[in-house]
Amino acid sequence: MNSSLGSATHRGHARITSLCPIRQAIDCFRMTTMSDAVPESTLPYPPVYKDKRFVVLSDWDGTITTQDSNDFMTDTLGYGKEKRRAGNLSVLEGRQTFRDAFREMLESITANGHSFDTCKDELRKNIKLDSGFKEFNSWCSANDIPVVIVSSGMAPSIRAVLSNLVGDEVASTIDIIANDVDIHPDGKWNIKFRHPTSGFGHDKSLAILPYKELASPPLLFFFGDGVSDMSAARHADVLFVKQKDDGENDLAAYCNREGIKHIIFRDFSQALKVVQSVVSGEKTAEEVLAVDKA
Repeated sequence: MNSSLGSATHRGHARITSLCPIRQAIDCFRMTTMSDAVPESTLPYPPVYKDKRFVVLSDWDGTITTQDSNDFMTDTLGYGKEKRRAGNLSVLEGRQTFRDAFREMLESITANGHSFDTCKDELRKNIKLDSGFKEFNSWCSANDIPVVIVSSGMAPSIRAVLSNLVGDEVASTIDIIANDVDIHPDGKWNIKFRHPTSGFGHDKSLAILPYKELASPPLLFFFGDGVSDMSAARHADVLFVKQKDDGENDLAAYCNREGIKHIIFRDFSQALKVVQSVVSGEKTAEEVLAVDKA
């Protein structure tokens, strides 16, 4: 989530356990990320866009889509919503990492005999796109702004749903940085984490930091909604946090606690207006962040 910080962080975590669950989750993740070395990726990254003035990076589940696809699969094909929510609580209370809880969710789906192809078919039929994303992505494409999906899900299922929702041609222009899947001869499958030594499974900050090291870095817009986006949140130049109707606004709670400036948005049509104002030079990143809401 420096050896000198480790013991102090542990004591701080012990004090925080009596506070709200989101604070426990934040402290748990902070302990993991501060004590671990930079995790090695088991999967390749797409090339960094070195010559762009602006780059958009966005979470997939619950941000570009209206529903988390992995939650949907677990609720309908796996061990169900009650156990999934118990797993979420385990993460929030610091008893389990996001990586391990997520792995258990997906294992419950394979344990019920569902192939990965079945899962992709169900996702194609049920997962919907944010109402403003097509227009947002089209405008970005027309203005030479790359859109990159940075997800804790699995790239093959994301690609299948994305192609279904926007078409193969448009989907092929969007890079996906995510985990992968291993499919075995007997039909069973399991997630292949990009960063298996990280408590996140996929440390999204490592998709952002290479841009910061460029001689002339682009301005980075990042879009997210949940716990898996916490590692990336503080590294964006302009951070958009999606408002969730179900009240599970973990990323917003994290940003508020940590003093990370962000913009609350409900759909990409709202976000587009803000992005346009920055790209045109009408407003600076600092000015749009001062408003707080799209």
